[in-house]
Amino acid sequence: MANISTINWLFVCGLSFCLGGIAVLSFMPLSSDCICPLKSPLSRLSEEHATKPIARSPHKMAVLVPFRDRFEELLQFVPHLTQFLRRQGIEHHIFVLNQVDRYRFNRASLINVGFHFTSEVYDYIAMHDVDLLPLNDDLLYEYPSSLGPLHIAGPKLHPKYHYDNFVGGILLVRREHFQQMNGMSNQYWGWGLEDDEFFVRIRDAGLQVTRPQNIKTGINDTFSHIHNRHHRKRDTQKCFNQKEMTRKRDHSSGLNNVDYKILKVHDMMIDSVQITILNILFECDVNKTPWCDCSGTAAAASVVQT
Repeated sequence: MANISTINWLFVCGLSFCLGGIAVLSFMPLSSDCICPLKSPLSRLSEEHATKPIARSPHKMAVLVPFRDRFEELLQFVPHLTQFLRRQGIEHHIFVLNQVDRYRFNRASLINVGFHFTSEVYDYIAMHDVDLLPLNDDLLYEYPSSLGPLHIAGPKLHPKYHYDNFVGGILLVRREHFQQMNGMSNQYWGWGLEDDEFFVRIRDAGLQVTRPQNIKTGINDTFSHIHNRHHRKRDTQKCFNQKEMTRKRDHSSGLNNVDYKILKVHDMMIDSVQITILNILFECDVNKTPWCDCSGTAAAASVVQT
């Protein structure tokens, strides 16, 4: 087991919580301290760690999971999704995008970072909420068509969100399409609206959202939504001019200018499934997005234990 000082405090707490046979975990740091994007064809992950399907797929999917303080949910998510995708023959690897700074959670920027890290090896991504578990095997995580992103958790299937332009939950995007749209906006600190802005990016790029067809289940039995809203309340606070600014299409930020550092890359086993954890530290320009820290003490928010 790795020296405990190298393990992010989140997982230490989670491990303590889960002792008693709930899960078998092991932490194995990468053999190199160089924190660089994955490179093909020499990537250790591409050859060794990608979960091998029953029948080999010509495509490789990076499952990008934005993450903070959701360890119990991760313990359910990893084995469930792995078995689900193995039945479909999807070659994939799960990347947990762990935000370790003390700014407000930024789901979209985490996905931008995950894409940077994986895009030379994996030719499509699944932007995947950790609390949404697919139950219907007819939901195919297949390589999206040339039309545009494949929205697995459509409004007629998602247990909570049912408006037509909804593209959250689980969205599969081709590598070239994500690059064409300049990824996602980096302005969305706190919970919500980043997916709505991304829908506009999809439309502006001349792409369209496709969704699974002929699904016989509905909003009550297509997914298991394991988020406990009483235990972990959403950060819906709006401060400064956030409400005004985040209702607009963001033409200035995205994949090309996300400001981050990857502090550490961890390999981890959950129920014999290999995953990769990226500890990600963001910087925030308080002159542009002061709502990254509604307390107004953004300097203090940048202090983090590594």
